[in-house]
Amino acid sequence: MESKTEAGSALVTSEELAAIEDEEVLNKMLDGATDFEERRMIRAALRDLLKRKRDKREQDRGSRQQDLRQQGLSKGGTTGGGVSVGRASMNQQPQTNKPPGQLSSSVGGQPGPAVASAQKCPPAAAPNAKNVKQMLLDWCRAKTEPYEGVDIQNFSSSWKDGIAFCALVHRFFPDAFEYSILNPNKPRDNFQLAFSTAERLAGCPPLLDPDDLVRMKEPDWKCVYTYIQEFYRSLVEKGLVKTKKRL
Repeated sequence: MESKTEAGSALVTSEELAAIEDEEVLNKMLDGATDFEERRMIRAALRDLLKRKRDKREQDRGSRQQDLRQQGLSKGGTTGGGVSVGRASMNQQPQTNKPPGQLSSSVGGQPGPAVASAQKCPPAAAPNAKNVKQMLLDWCRAKTEPYEGVDIQNFSSSWKDGIAFCALVHRFFPDAFEYSILNPNKPRDNFQLAFSTAERLAGCPPLLDPDDLVRMKEPDWKCVYTYIQEFYRSLVEKGLVKTKKRL
């Protein structure tokens, strides 16, 4: 049975939504949708589009790797093994069980100075901040709902691989980068991409340092909360969030 919904003044079917290949078009339709069934169909189409793009990139990457392996074998080389070892070393992330205040870097196996910049977070917010915090968390969850791999439940662990930051920025600037190729095993790259894009396109100051974040087991919620507030305010000033209330 064919599903239909009102989108603007036109009657749109699920097949027509599936044919749309532009993320920005679907995002605009989702922002303007008011009917529950309509929003469900648009979200499903957006998720499918992101998955198709990711699958295509994975398929293309696999084909290129296969070509490289075949070329290496034809020349008597060991390209395949070299590539796998290099990728494994690149994906390794610093590990630490120390609390944030005792974080340290190492040079030549010797402990370095404590990392302090990540601790420069504001003091506890005003008494009425509980409602504001929940409103901002709900806003983040709603804006990233169509993105696979993002499940925002708090302002700490939900952001530790950088994917949630990228999804939130991508929602407002879908042409800035290709979301489907992001790797959750490369959190520093994800942090850097999200923060630099937000600064360049939204004017949001880079309050967080990617190097500090990857050293933490989980980001400090006060730091993440403060950054998201600044990003929200930047969007309001740019006219990209249609509200007069600032969080």
